[in-house]
Amino acid sequence: MLFKQPLLAEKFRRSTNDMDKNDIRYQTYVNILKEELVPAFGCTEPIALAYAAAKARQTLGALPDRVLLQVSGSIIKNVKSVIVPNTGHLKGMPAAAAAGIIAADPDRELEVISQVPEEKIKEIREFLENVRIDVEHIDNGHVFDIIVTEYKGDSSARVRILDTHTNIVWIEKDNKVLYEKSAGHTPEAKAETTSSSDRSLLNMEGIWDFITTVDVADISDILDRQIRYNSAIAEEGLRGDYGANIGTVLLRSSGNDIATRAKAWAAAGSDARMNGCELPVIINSGSGNQGITCSVPLIEYARELNSDHETLCRALALSNLVAIHEKTGIGTLSAYCGAVSAGAGAGAGIAYLCGGDYQAVIHTVVNALAITSGIVCDGAKASCAAKIAFSVDAGILGFHMYQNGQEFKSGDGIVMKDIESTIRGIGLLGKDGMRETNNEIIRLMVGEEKC
Repeated sequence: MLFKQPLLAEKFRRSTNDMDKNDIRYQTYVNILKEELVPAFGCTEPIALAYAAAKARQTLGALPDRVLLQVSGSIIKNVKSVIVPNTGHLKGMPAAAAAGIIAADPDRELEVISQVPEEKIKEIREFLENVRIDVEHIDNGHVFDIIVTEYKGDSSARVRILDTHTNIVWIEKDNKVLYEKSAGHTPEAKAETTSSSDRSLLNMEGIWDFITTVDVADISDILDRQIRYNSAIAEEGLRGDYGANIGTVLLRSSGNDIATRAKAWAAAGSDARMNGCELPVIINSGSGNQGITCSVPLIEYARELNSDHETLCRALALSNLVAIHEKTGIGTLSAYCGAVSAGAGAGAGIAYLCGGDYQAVIHTVVNALAITSGIVCDGAKASCAAKIAFSVDAGILGFHMYQNGQEFKSGDGIVMKDIESTIRGIGLLGKDGMRETNNEIIRLMVGEEKC
C-alpha cells in the first residue's frame, strides 16, 4: 500500500518541541506501542478464558472430567454473547473454555486457538456434551478476574488471570502452588504487574511531540502489522455475512464518501470479529474492537488523501497513543464503551492526516468525548459494530467542528478546563462513576433480576 501525499512532519517540527531518543518518554512511548499493539484471535475476553483453560489443562496433564470457571461480572458480560472462532460458531464461557482445553496452544497467548484442525472442532462439541462445566460469578475486588479449575479424578489444576488478558498470577496443581505473582490491589500495583512501561508519562503534549518527531523506523513494523491485519478483517467483514452487517448497511444507505467509508470499514471489522471470523486483529488497550477503531478509519482517510506511508504511521501512532492515554484512567473493562475513547483517538489521527496542528487534535478529542461519552458497554456482540460507527462519526464531527471554529467549552457538561483535565474526568467517570451501571448491566445480562 503506497501513500504519496507530501510529508506533514516537517511543517509540524517547526511548531513543536522535538523529543529526542534520550528523552525517557521516547522509549516509553515506543514500548507502550509494542506492548499494546499485539495480535489477538477472536474477542479478547473469551480468548483470555481459553488461554487460562489451556494453561490449566497443560498443568493438569490430562483431559479433565470436570471444570469450574470462576469469573468476574465483566468477564461474564464480555463472553456471554460473542462467537468463539474455530469452534463451529459456538458462544459463551463453556465454549471458550472447551476450546482452550481441547485445541489450544497456551504458548500462543491471545492467539491460543488460532490453529484448530477440523477434527478438533468436533471434539470441542463432544467435550461440551459430556463434561460438566460450572460457571460461578465471583467478586474479589477486580473487574477482570478469571479462575479456571480443572479436575481429573482426585487431581486438580488451577490458573488465575487478573486485570489484563494474559496476566497469569497463580498456577497450582493438587493444591501445591507452582507459580505466584503479586495480584496488586491498587492501580499502581496493577500497572507494575501488567506492564513494563509507565503509562503516567502519557499526556497529549508528549504524544504530539513524539509523533511529530519520532524516527518512524522505530515504530513502522508495529504499525505496518496493524495496517495489514486490521485492513484484512475489515475487508472480510464487507465480503461476508457477519452479525448485523453494519458496515454494509452504512455503505448501502449513506453513500460512499470518505466519512461513510471510514465508519463502514471500521464497523465491518467489528462485524466480522464479533461473529466468528477466523482472522486475527491488532488490539489496543486489550481490545480488538478498539484496535480496529484506532486504525481502519485512518487507513481509509490515507487512501482518500493519497497520504504517504510515513504520514500514516505518525497518524496511527497518534490515534493509538491517545486511545491508550484515555483508557489508562478507565481501566481494562468498564461500563464505559471503549469504542468512545478509540473513536476520539481516530478523530485525532484523522485531524493530523488532514493537516491539523496540535490545537486541532486536542479540540477534536474533547469534542468527540463530549458527544459520545454516554455509550455504555453491554458486552461483546454484534451491536459493537454500530457503536464503533457512531464513535468514529463523533471523532470526524469533532474535527469538522474545529475546522469551522466551533467547540465545546469548559463547563459544557463533562468538558473540563483543558484536555488533560477532561481525560482525567473521563477516567473517573468510566472507572468509578459507572461502576454501579456496570453491575446493573451484568445483573440484567445474567438474569439475576427480571426485566
